[in-house]
Amino acid sequence: MGQTNQTWVTEFFLLGLSDDPQTQLLLFALFLAVYLCTILGNLLLTSLVLLDSQLHTPMYFFLCNLSLADLCFSTTIVPQTLIHMLSRRKFISFTGCAVQLLLILFFGCTQCSLLAVMSYDRYLAICNPMHYPLIMTWRVCVLMALACWSSGVVVSMVDTTFTLRLPYQGENRIAHFICEPPALLVVASADTHNSEMAVFLMGVVILLAPVSLIMISYVCIIASVVRMKTASGRLKAFSTCGSHLIVVIIFYGSAIINYMTPKSAKELGKMVSVFYAVINPMLNPLIYSLRNKDVKRAFKNVANRRLIWRICRQILCKDS
Repeated sequence: MGQTNQTWVTEFFLLGLSDDPQTQLLLFALFLAVYLCTILGNLLLTSLVLLDSQLHTPMYFFLCNLSLADLCFSTTIVPQTLIHMLSRRKFISFTGCAVQLLLILFFGCTQCSLLAVMSYDRYLAICNPMHYPLIMTWRVCVLMALACWSSGVVVSMVDTTFTLRLPYQGENRIAHFICEPPALLVVASADTHNSEMAVFLMGVVILLAPVSLIMISYVCIIASVVRMKTASGRLKAFSTCGSHLIVVIIFYGSAIINYMTPKSAKELGKMVSVFYAVINPMLNPLIYSLRNKDVKRAFKNVANRRLIWRICRQILCKDS
């Protein structure tokens, strides 16, 4: 160990997306707006599913899980990023960095699995509608959701362990706005080959495997939709699947660039991360759910229910 004369890093300096004050103010406004939309959209979707019994279906059950993962994922990243944009001291403690790293991987990997499960759910609903209720029982849905969250635990533990087991001495400037493996491995004070291979293999498991399942599912879905006799049926199927594919392309595409090509994507890493870390959690409820007719109907029902309750309460107050 020829590095014993160097002090161990106790905190990291995050360089962020820009060092220009005006650009940072603009980014602060954009990130804050996106974060507020993320919170409102995901909370609204979750509330509607819980309050409207007609949305108690497997698809919306998985969407609720995805909304929860989105909320936690975004909250792990954006608030601290907003603080750093308004602060000159953009430091994060080593412990804080480790916790953020673990949580980002946990909730991010859970999203990967959930998107794959949701594509399988759509495949069964469109390609095998007669057997769909028999296959997608509530017991199966709960087990699949638990498997998604468990995959997040396993992958996050492996990636975090292989990233933090390396010595960090001397260099503490991270060319990123968050703590994640590709950025941390750059400043490690030892050979990172084994850690990079571990992160790459976990990427194969949690990124390439799910996206392959999604592609296979949608090939089958498109083939089934083309054979539909009614134009309205084809339009409805393409609308639902098209929304899902937009989310998949943004999320998996940016994550694969950052995690599966760490050597070539180091300079673009923090820019690419914005898509899956900040933008995608906002788009999930907007694209995949809130534009859905069932969700719009549920929103109207809940709004009318609250209006009726308010009128009744006013009447009771006047009578008393």
